[in-house]
Amino acid sequence: MKISVFGTGSVGQAFATKLVALQHTVTLGTRNVERTLANTEKDRYGTPTISEFLAINPNVKLLPFETAAEEADLVILVTKGEGAKDALQFAGKTIDGKVILDITNPLDFSSGGLPTLFLSNTTSLGEVLQETFPTAKFVKSLNTMYNGVMLNPRMLSEDSTVFLSGNYADAKNVVINLLKSFGWKESEMLDLGDMSTARGTESLLPVWLRIWTATQNGAFNFKVAR
Repeated sequence: MKISVFGTGSVGQAFATKLVALQHTVTLGTRNVERTLANTEKDRYGTPTISEFLAINPNVKLLPFETAAEEADLVILVTKGEGAKDALQFAGKTIDGKVILDITNPLDFSSGGLPTLFLSNTTSLGEVLQETFPTAKFVKSLNTMYNGVMLNPRMLSEDSTVFLSGNYADAKNVVINLLKSFGWKESEMLDLGDMSTARGTESLLPVWLRIWTATQNGAFNFKVAR
């Protein structure tokens, strides 16, 4: 597939690396290519700058959001939650009819310390994006774990659960096939229903953050035992 990953940070780079290894054609989307390439500072996790990443991953192209999405069969949204709507607005009509795997969460980092949610209970970021861009087909998934588990669920010692929310069955099928290629078993996938169910999965983030704080280890996931 031709896949565009919106976001150039650690999660975007991890997805791009995995997707290239799976023989997909991959582009990274950004608002301003020159400005992104000019950034020479690593983040607090030591993520390579995008220039460094592209130098060792020549099969990945960095393009403006609009151009990156134009020929993509699938868009994977891994921006910060606060920037998700802006990224899609920059993409414009190129996302019409596109399947969008939405991994974003409505995390608010403004107060320092652990982030809080800027949307919860009566709506979700997934719903806001679907309502704002009604011609795209959003699927919320993989937003309840860190990227290592997203892309390699077999790193864990036992099966766990990956949730899916969205209004379009055909879009979910695209995402399900992608999840299988990452190593997820069908028995681990739990389709919660339409996009309103993303209120639940996004609300798991405060729990996830406190587990991460207590263990100082992101290599864990939630599991629905039944």
